[in-house]
Amino acid sequence: PTTTGFLHLGGLRTALYNYIFAKKYQGTFILRVEDTDQNRVVPGAAEGIEDMLDWAGIPPDESPGRGGPAGPYVQSLRLELYRRASAALLDSGAAYHCFCTPQRLQPLRREVETFVLICQRYDNRCRHLTPTEVAQKLSQGLDCVIRFRLEKGVEPFQDLVYGWNKHEVAEVEGDPVILKGDGFPTYHLANVVDDHYMGITHVLRGTEWLTSTSKHLLLYKAFGWEPPQFGHLPLLLNKDGGKLSKRQGDIFLEHFARDGFLPEALVDIVTNCGSGFTEKKMGRTLEELISQFEVGRITTHSALLDLEALPEFNRVHLTRHIENQGLRQRLVRELQGLVELVYGDQQVDPDVLEDEYVERVLLLRKGHISLLKNLVSSDYSYLWVRPSVSRQQLQTISAEVDEIGKLVLGLMTRQAAALTVEELNKDLRSLQKQTRETKYSSMMQLLRLALSGRQHGPSVAEMMVTLGAEEVCGRIHRALSS
Repeated sequence: PTTTGFLHLGGLRTALYNYIFAKKYQGTFILRVEDTDQNRVVPGAAEGIEDMLDWAGIPPDESPGRGGPAGPYVQSLRLELYRRASAALLDSGAAYHCFCTPQRLQPLRREVETFVLICQRYDNRCRHLTPTEVAQKLSQGLDCVIRFRLEKGVEPFQDLVYGWNKHEVAEVEGDPVILKGDGFPTYHLANVVDDHYMGITHVLRGTEWLTSTSKHLLLYKAFGWEPPQFGHLPLLLNKDGGKLSKRQGDIFLEHFARDGFLPEALVDIVTNCGSGFTEKKMGRTLEELISQFEVGRITTHSALLDLEALPEFNRVHLTRHIENQGLRQRLVRELQGLVELVYGDQQVDPDVLEDEYVERVLLLRKGHISLLKNLVSSDYSYLWVRPSVSRQQLQTISAEVDEIGKLVLGLMTRQAAALTVEELNKDLRSLQKQTRETKYSSMMQLLRLALSGRQHGPSVAEMMVTLGAEEVCGRIHRALSS
């Protein structure tokens, strides 16, 4: 990836397929950072990308942070390697010095735009300079770049996804710059050189590079090197077929991590909307994805990503985390931190932060919440903050406050061992029939106020089950005696 910003879903998808491919075939997954366009480098972006790959559960085996036998893994630290490679191409005649000024190239750009060509087409003027002319211009200290000679008659190559391909780049493009005047390489040279010296065998990258592959293969041929196998991944688009937008920042991994989404959910949805796997269902783990992956199953159709489905994906994976004892303990600590963050300035009783209580809340809400932070929303505030409700407030709802209180306390004593929402709903309806004049809706309103201090929220039975018999009895006692 480039160091122009945060890692987004498209970058995650590319990294993920490379990781899965590497692990499927006991290979090595390498992170190499492209920072050759120094004007676009964002400080800290390289570290952020690696951090997000770690967060996503697909850490590179070799990287700028981890090091490795083929380092350095940042292209700006490999400039001497590119300089020697371009010098070799100059010596063989496969490349040449170009002295064209920006002022001369600008009209060419406008002409290209007129003919609606995708690539900026250079007219190859400097490839015809004689060695004497080149030496003279270099002796004068003129600014120059190094361009690669594109030759006609490219050989077809077999793409792992798109099959047999070839693009006659020399007919539609001018000779590309491979080494800029500042000594930094362009993508074309840097990636070819690095893939060779790092021993890269397979490259999975975005389909936007498919038409450039013939150009890269010409470079490999000029060096006399064996190229890796290329596979180009179809575009990742919005569910309506539009391009993923970075403007709102809502496709960057930091956004999802900050919002509390699990990395497993992102990995699951990004692969679910694509192809390459024997099975397509919600809830797959990374291990399952690796075992099911077949590169020949990747289709050329664009992958349509429906982010509205992400909460449901997260619910499935959050449920799995809650069911796993080790992962559940991490969720307990995370939820305790969220409670202190959200309700720290209110009267949070130490009891509600005890591991046993928080763990019980998680187990009871399993499958009902999409995000852990749902449990600190206003609907669930009753779990963490004991309400201050007076007897007088309850009496405005029903004069039978004491009778209802005694009935519920008796029920809690009898049912403490096995509270379920279904059974409690039946029992509460039975209790209401024992009152003289209080309607069922009024009784529920009274109990909800006593238990939560709120007029709205989950059902009373749900509150009772989540709070537990002891806490329910304590809150009713306090409300009746206040």
